[in-house]
Amino acid sequence: MNWDDLRIIAAVRDEGTYAGASARLRIDETTVGRRLSRIERALGLRLFEAADGVRKPTRQCEAVLAHVEAMAAHAAEIGRVGESLAGPVGRLRIASTNTVAEEVLSPRASDFLRANPGLTLQFLTSSENVKFSRWEADLAIRLRKPDKGDFAISKLGETRIYYFEPVARDGEPMLCAYPDELGAIPEMQFLRTKQARSRCVTDNVRVIRSLILSYQAAGVLPEYVCADLLGDRRLRATLLPKRRDVWLLVQNHLKRDAATRVTIDWVRACFQDMSRS
Repeated sequence: MNWDDLRIIAAVRDEGTYAGASARLRIDETTVGRRLSRIERALGLRLFEAADGVRKPTRQCEAVLAHVEAMAAHAAEIGRVGESLAGPVGRLRIASTNTVAEEVLSPRASDFLRANPGLTLQFLTSSENVKFSRWEADLAIRLRKPDKGDFAISKLGETRIYYFEPVARDGEPMLCAYPDELGAIPEMQFLRTKQARSRCVTDNVRVIRSLILSYQAAGVLPEYVCADLLGDRRLRATLLPKRRDVWLLVQNHLKRDAATRVTIDWVRACFQDMSRS
C-alpha cells in the first residue's frame, strides 16, 4: 500500500471521474487509472463502477475509504505538530561521563524540557568517548580537549578540584588515583607530588568518593560530586590551584540549528550554575 495511491481512491470518489481526480491531484489521467488498477489487483477487489459517465464506489471501496479518510486525518495532524509546540523542535543526543550527566545535567533537565516542549534529550553516558566522527552523538562534554576533529570545540568552563584526606588516621591513608592514560590531568599531576603508592586505581569518581568516605583513603574529586563532603569534619579538603577544563563538542552541521543552539545555551548555563553554587 502506497499513501499516494490511496489518496487517488478518495479523489476519484470525490470528483467522480479520472479526469477530475487527475486535475485535483495534478497527475496524469492515465496514471490515475494505472494506480487504481494496481490497488484493485493487490486487494482483489473492484473499487469503482461506471454509471452514466461517473465512477461510483463499490461497497468494498466504501470500506477501504473509511480507512483512507482516517489516514488522511492523521496525516493532517502530523502536519500540524509543529504548530502546537512552542519553540524549537528536535532530538539531541548528549554524550558525557556518568557523573556529569547525573550531577550537572539531569538535576537541571526537567525545567529545561518543560520550557521547550518540542525538544527531547537523549543522554549517552560512558567512561569512554563516543566516536564523534561517526555521528554517534550530536553534542559531547569532554574533560580533556580533543587534539583534532571535524567538529566545533569550545570551552564550557573550569571545574574546581579538591584533595580529600582523613583528619584522624593511623599512618598514611590509602591513596586513590586515576589510570596512567589520564596522567596529564591536574588530578594526577597533584597526586604524583604525594610520592605514595596508589592503592586504588579507577576512572570512576564515585568509587574514589566511596573510599574517601571510609575515612581511610585519600583522593581527588571534582566539585560536582563532593560539595557535601566539604563540610565533613572528619575530612580535610584542600582546593587545588589547578582546575579541570570542560569542553563542548558540537557536530558542524548542527551549529546553526535552532534546537541545538538552545540546548548549547542550556548546557553552558548548567556549568555556570554549578560553579556559582
